[in-house]
Amino acid sequence: MSPVEVSFSGTDVWMFLLYAAGFSLTGVMAPGSITAATIALGGRSRWAGAWIAAGHGLFEIPLIFLLLFGIGVYVQTNLAKIIIGLVGGLFLVWLGVQMFHDMARSSFDLKNSRGQSNTAGAMMTGFVLTATNPYFLLWWAVGGLVLAQDALKFGVWTLLLFVALHWSLDLIWLTILSMATFYGASLLNVRNQRLLMGFCGAALLFFGGMFIARAVLLARTGLV
Repeated sequence: MSPVEVSFSGTDVWMFLLYAAGFSLTGVMAPGSITAATIALGGRSRWAGAWIAAGHGLFEIPLIFLLLFGIGVYVQTNLAKIIIGLVGGLFLVWLGVQMFHDMARSSFDLKNSRGQSNTAGAMMTGFVLTATNPYFLLWWAVGGLVLAQDALKFGVWTLLLFVALHWSLDLIWLTILSMATFYGASLLNVRNQRLLMGFCGAALLFFGGMFIARAVLLARTGLV
């Protein structure tokens, strides 16, 4: 059910927040480039997911308020979609190549490379992948924006609670993913660790290729 089809009375703030949490999970837990990057970096740092979520929030939270003030119409233009798709796709391809480079290193071992994941790098990854993900922007422009507008109808404090709740779900989910990868890597031998990195690299290349292909198609045909 679309959030457009749901109406709430002034006494149903908590019901709205519960509904918003459920709808938010459709975006938070959806497999995608951030999920792949979190798993890849999580092999080296248990907190990689938290820092990726921080970078994600640095872009997402201001975006919510900008969408409420009407910037969404610019995000949905063909030119914006083309630029976002190309930049995001190239960044994902670069990450994927880095994963394969790590996998190919003869001395590569996740157990012995703990702590090598740069905090600033993880945060920047979260920020860039969020800012250049056309599917994330579409989710907010189509469904998330309606939730933010409904929250604002209850008042500014409800809007702030909604924003905090949505980002908290991102933080919890991505942290769980990176911790599961970090501790799971200790149970894997070097060969299986390389296979895990290869899978993450392939996923990043796949999503990057999709972003670029969609941007090129849009540029050539004008189709959305």
